[in-house]
Amino acid sequence: MSRRRSATSLACWPTTNGCSPAPSAYHSNGRERSGNDRSPTRLIGARQPVRRSRCRPDVRVVLGQFHDPSDELLTFARQLGLAGIQVNTPWLPGERRWEVADLIALRERCESRGLALEAIENIPQSFYQRAMLGLPGRDEDIDNVRETIRNVGRAGIAILGYHFCPVGVVRTGMDDRGRGGAEVTSFDLAAALDPANAADLLVARRNAPRDDSEHLGKDDFAAGGYPDLGVEIGEEQMWENYRYFMEGVLPAAEEAGIRLAIHPDDPPVPSLGGIARIIRSVDALKRAAKLVPSPAWAVELCLGTVSEMGGEAAVLAAIDHFGPRGQIGYVHLRDVRGTVPVFEESFLGEGNYEPYRVVQALRRAGFDGFILDDHTPRLVGDTEWGHRGRAHAVGYIQALIDATAPRSA
Repeated sequence: MSRRRSATSLACWPTTNGCSPAPSAYHSNGRERSGNDRSPTRLIGARQPVRRSRCRPDVRVVLGQFHDPSDELLTFARQLGLAGIQVNTPWLPGERRWEVADLIALRERCESRGLALEAIENIPQSFYQRAMLGLPGRDEDIDNVRETIRNVGRAGIAILGYHFCPVGVVRTGMDDRGRGGAEVTSFDLAAALDPANAADLLVARRNAPRDDSEHLGKDDFAAGGYPDLGVEIGEEQMWENYRYFMEGVLPAAEEAGIRLAIHPDDPPVPSLGGIARIIRSVDALKRAAKLVPSPAWAVELCLGTVSEMGGEAAVLAAIDHFGPRGQIGYVHLRDVRGTVPVFEESFLGEGNYEPYRVVQALRRAGFDGFILDDHTPRLVGDTEWGHRGRAHAVGYIQALIDATAPRSA
C-alpha cells in the first residue's frame, strides 16, 4: 500500500476558498519555498508530495475532536462543506506506539470521502506517561514515541498535536447554563483544590476504551477526583522533564518531516493533583519554544485556553508572537467568560475576545493553516459529541474566514 497521495486526488479536493490545498508548497506567509529551505513547511514537504495550487493557501476550517472518523462523521464534514478533518487520539491498534500501516489506513479512509487528514491531535497518554513524570522507563517511552512520530511522517500526516500535562483537562462543572439554557463547562480553582469536592471533580480521560461508542470526543470526562500518579512534581522538575522529552523526540520529527504542536495546559493554573502545569501562560509557551529550538516545534494554539490565561490581550499577544515566526501549527477557535481562577465556556462572540478581531490578527501574522472549533456549548437535542453545537461553531468560523479574506481590487 503506497503512502504517497496521488497528485490527481489532491488537485481535486475542494477547499472553502475554491483552491486545492497547498500547505506544504508555501511558507506560512505565502511565498513559495526554495529547494534548500529548512523551515517547518520545507520539512513537511520532504515527506509528502508538494501540494501546489493556482492560488496561495488560505485559512480554512476543519472538523475534528473525535476518536473515530466514522462514515457518519465524515459525511457530516462533507455536508458542512469542509475539505479536511483532524482526529483526536484515534482508536488505533498498539499498546505502546502506532504502526505505519494503521496510520496510512486512517488517512486513506478520510481521503476516500474527499477529506484531507490535516493532523492527529494527541497520542494515548499511556504512550509517554513515564516521560512526562520523569519515571524509570521514560527512555523506552521516548523510543516508542520517536517511532510513532516517524510512522506519522511515513503515513503522510503533517502535524501531530500533543500535551505535556499528566493530570489533563479539569472542570468543576459540566452542565452550567449558557445562552438559552445551552450546557457549558466551567472551572473554579477554589472548588478544584477543595478535597471535599473530589467526588464531583471532572478530569478528562485520554485513554478511553475503544468500544465506548458513547464517548466520541476529545475529552471524555470522568468524575471522582485526580488520578493517583504516585508522585508529586514541582515546576522546575516538570520543565526538566519537558526538556528531556523534547530533546528525544524533536530530531525524529525533523527527520520525519512533521511538526509537533503543543497544547497549553487547560486550565492554566500552577498545579493540580500534585503535578505542576507548566504551559499556563504566553510567556511559558515562549519558554517552551526556546528550550530545544527546532523548526519542528509548534504551538497548537487553543485560543480558549489562552483566553482563560488573560482574555483578549493574551490571545492577541500569542498570535502576534508565534504567527510571524511560523510557529502556529493550527488553531482551536473557542472562548470562555472570565479568566483563571474562575471561567465558563461560551458561544463564540460572547466570551472574552472579539472573534473577528482575532481572525484578522491571525491573517496579519501570516497564519494560513486550519482552524477547528474544539469545545462547544451543547444545544437542545444535541448528541454526546455535540453535532448541533459544532455545526453552529463551524458556520461561525467559516463566516469569520470569509469576512476577513483579502479583497481583490
